[in-house]
Amino acid sequence: MKQSKPNELKPWRLILAATVTIITFVALLAGGVLAMTVEGNNQDGSLPNVVLVHGAWADGSSWSGVIQRLQKEGYNVTAPQFPLTSTADDVARLRQVLAVQEGPTIVAGHSYGGQIMTTLGTDAPNVAGLVYIAAFGLDEGESLGGLLGQGPPTPALAHLRIDEQGFAWLPQDDFVNHFAADVDRVQANVMYAVQQPLHTSTFGEKMGTPAWKTLPSWYLVAGNDEVIPPDAERLFAQRMGATTVEIESSHVAMVSHPEEVTDLIVKAAQAVTSGN
Repeated sequence: MKQSKPNELKPWRLILAATVTIITFVALLAGGVLAMTVEGNNQDGSLPNVVLVHGAWADGSSWSGVIQRLQKEGYNVTAPQFPLTSTADDVARLRQVLAVQEGPTIVAGHSYGGQIMTTLGTDAPNVAGLVYIAAFGLDEGESLGGLLGQGPPTPALAHLRIDEQGFAWLPQDDFVNHFAADVDRVQANVMYAVQQPLHTSTFGEKMGTPAWKTLPSWYLVAGNDEVIPPDAERLFAQRMGATTVEIESSHVAMVSHPEEVTDLIVKAAQAVTSGN
């Protein structure tokens, strides 16, 4: 069998090396174009930032479907994790996140996340608007416990389990069948597994001057909500003068209806950008 000499292999090595170089260059070029497409839409700062605030028995990942859609539109999106240890701790985390945003920011909150952003009060210098997604929108002097105590417990909250540290957890059956009733059961069970409990001290804390008194607001009412009564959500929206939409959704509308939730956030962003 004839063996190739070392100098006979060099042309093939050169061709192979050249091919690899070209492929690498094309890949880098394509990656650069893709990066500009995804990240470059808001390089001039024309779009406001968006900060998403999760509620109790959820975490930042509950906004995943909304995050993907907003990022595709070119928005800079932040969805931090909140400790849910007290309202003061949660507001401090929100202020920490807002402090690193460059330019005006839309804050969207779900459920107890509405309580967090409402508690910002009048001290929210770079917040341009508030978007409530099936969220609490309390007025001055009100508390979560006072509101929820006006009637029998809603189906999702009827069997809260309180641990030794004072944190409230949702049982699996109530979570899947009432909290996230219109979410695929496999996904709902995953959400149950990663739920973040809420400390019960938050139920007694009274609202100061609410942020919605001085900021434009938008509200999405979840018509099939089994955590916050839909009539309460309509009342929140009405008294804050919010631009309101209503959809047939469970409490976790950002999971089961991410497109409608994204649309409302984008409308809020467009309104504050145009000054309307």
